[in-house]
Amino acid sequence: MATWAWVVLAVAVVVAALAVVAWLLVSKRRSQELRQRFGPEYDRTVREHDTRGEAEAELRGRVERRKQLDIRELTPDARKRYAQSWREVQAQFVDSPEVAVASAHSLVSSVMSGRGYPVENFEQGAADVSVDHPVVVQNYRSAQAIAAKSVRGEASTEELRQAMQHYRTLFEELLEPGAAEPVPHGATADASDNREEGAEADERTREPSHERLR
Repeated sequence: MATWAWVVLAVAVVVAALAVVAWLLVSKRRSQELRQRFGPEYDRTVREHDTRGEAEAELRGRVERRKQLDIRELTPDARKRYAQSWREVQAQFVDSPEVAVASAHSLVSSVMSGRGYPVENFEQGAADVSVDHPVVVQNYRSAQAIAAKSVRGEASTEELRQAMQHYRTLFEELLEPGAAEPVPHGATADASDNREEGAEADERTREPSHERLR
């Protein structure tokens, strides 16, 4: 083979190698960005797919779908109404845990819808919420699983108490101003006031006393 041909071949090999390295770096960066954005939801999605590539494709699809949704903040009046409704739901727990959990599910769905998240399909709704609230979306799934057991009459009082706490965690984050993107609890005065006003009722769902929960 002529010298020039060897040179061309060597250059082609180098270019191909550089292309592979560049692709690996880009792929690694995209994986890191998804992991940072979704946190525990990233690991959960990877476990549910055969390959990491399939999982990451789904997560990227969620991000693209989220861009098409009109997610908006609640008005101050709406936040106050929802906060009052939550206090009423919590008050139901002492006398009727099953009813309280069902009401909590309905209220959280109403808040999600008010924010602009589709709620017709639970799994799709959870996937949409995970883009903005990747940490607390697992609370939503756990609460839903217990609510389903409750409908079948299979949930214990302790499980119902846990469901209320799970719903409350997502409820509070969805209610906070600016919650189209995750923000720390207590970052706003309104959210802090809502939590303080509901603290007494929430305490009833946290107490392990069987006399109170029965």
